[in-house]
Amino acid sequence: MRCSPFVFRLVKLTGAACLFTALFFICHARSQETIDIGKFSAEKSGEILPSGWKPLIFRNISKHTAYSIIEENGSLVVKAVAEASASGLVHEIKINPAEYPVVRWKWKVGNVLKKGDVGRKEGDDYPARLYITFEYDPGKLGFVDKSKYEIARLIYGQYPPHAAINYIWESRSPVGIMVPNPYTNRTMMFVVESGEERLDKWIEEERNVYEDYRLAFGEEPPIISGVAIMTDTDNTGETATAYFGDIRFEKKRITP
Repeated sequence: MRCSPFVFRLVKLTGAACLFTALFFICHARSQETIDIGKFSAEKSGEILPSGWKPLIFRNISKHTAYSIIEENGSLVVKAVAEASASGLVHEIKINPAEYPVVRWKWKVGNVLKKGDVGRKEGDDYPARLYITFEYDPGKLGFVDKSKYEIARLIYGQYPPHAAINYIWESRSPVGIMVPNPYTNRTMMFVVESGEERLDKWIEEERNVYEDYRLAFGEEPPIISGVAIMTDTDNTGETATAYFGDIRFEKKRITP
């Protein structure tokens, strides 16, 4: 990182006070290299909701997944337990995916779902998913789709997301595939983990959201409007336990 000559000149002329100021600006600049979405490791054990997060509840689903902050191997994480239930935790935020394209997180899953199937509504359940929504952009939609969004706004009081990406832990589909959600083609499902081989292990994940969106929808992505975590088993009627670690967005690293 390059510092301005002005900062160095102040340090030279006025000594420690300006050195402190210069270090502040350096640290602040570095902090902008990442955006912490879920700093779960800094929360308090026993809390239900992490700071800045709120419940994500779905209509017509009365039984909700239980979330809590627990200590796991010396670090605080979010634990999710679903018993024929569905709900999530969501953090609403504005992020430019062109500037911060990389999302990193870690998770651990205790079991996969026997009836899980990414291609069928009856199997649209996952022990763990990271859900990223994108802000409504009428300029990217045709007349029919814009009309649907206007109807949704009248019903719910706000526009639904323009589109969404789900990074999921699937039951049997091959890692690396991308398929439309069985309920809507405005949500694309990316299988990043699958099967039982890596159960009960903390897995670190990294995805380029900007590139994934372009691959999924064939256009430049709008602003990211929210990030959610979810463990859901309402369609399959099964149970699942998952753990979520810290989540952050990063600027794209340049390999020398």
